[in-house]
Amino acid sequence: MKNYKYLFLLLLSLVMTSCITTKEVRYMQPNESLVINEEGLVPYNIPVYRITKNDILNLNIITTPKGDAAQFYSAYNTSGGATPGQVTNTAMLNAGGDAGRNGGNLNFYFNGLKVDSKGDINVFGIGYLKAEGRTIEEITQELQLKVNENFQEGKSEVRLNTDGITYYILGDVETTGVTGEKVAHKNTLTITEAIAMNGGLNRTVDRKSIVIHRKLPEGIKIAKIDLTREDVMNSPYYYVQNGDEIYLNTRAKSLNGLGKDPVQTLTTGVSLLTTALSIYLLIKTL
Repeated sequence: MKNYKYLFLLLLSLVMTSCITTKEVRYMQPNESLVINEEGLVPYNIPVYRITKNDILNLNIITTPKGDAAQFYSAYNTSGGATPGQVTNTAMLNAGGDAGRNGGNLNFYFNGLKVDSKGDINVFGIGYLKAEGRTIEEITQELQLKVNENFQEGKSEVRLNTDGITYYILGDVETTGVTGEKVAHKNTLTITEAIAMNGGLNRTVDRKSIVIHRKLPEGIKIAKIDLTREDVMNSPYYYVQNGDEIYLNTRAKSLNGLGKDPVQTLTTGVSLLTTALSIYLLIKTL
């Protein structure tokens, strides 16, 4: 009877240490490290996205009805204007169904402005412009000056964009609903918004160890954030940037088949106890 008592205590301790606590799964719990301003607000810490090699950009021009922008841009960027003089990318408007299914937007890839190995873009009718390391706004301003040389100032508008914020989430086999290439057509996107848009994280994901690979002009920077702490909102990695790769690590408890939920932990513990007891009885009878 004493042996059964010890086995019961062993099972109880296994269940207690293997269960996931609320502190491990609750998002952004209060902590003293959160930085707020004098008004009690969390300051925005949004990093400015800078173009890198191999980025693809979408370039459109809007002119007055008598304007003609076709001399500056490829047929792709000047096709199907909705009104005379308005350069509209109709192919892009119809390409949404392809985005994500084949690892990106096919029309955008074949027809967008590609940043080459030297960090330049080649705009038909204007020539090569430096893009790497610069912001969308900086490149737009330079293009606008070039366009103003051929149009009366105020009669044309350059619109340069990426294909939204494209990011990638990679997790284990139990995060299939989250894993994959994602595109958000927004100006800013937080990691909590990105997770919410993809259905949230299950209990197997270690929220304290979310790894982000961020593409910069100088190379790839690796960072780790803790989504269980509210001061994650002070981190520049709280805001998703174009090209970010987000890795969802699995808890060690989950890899061992424990800690996913109390019932599964108990079932696993009972199975281990039954196996241990069977071996004990087998050895005792020998």
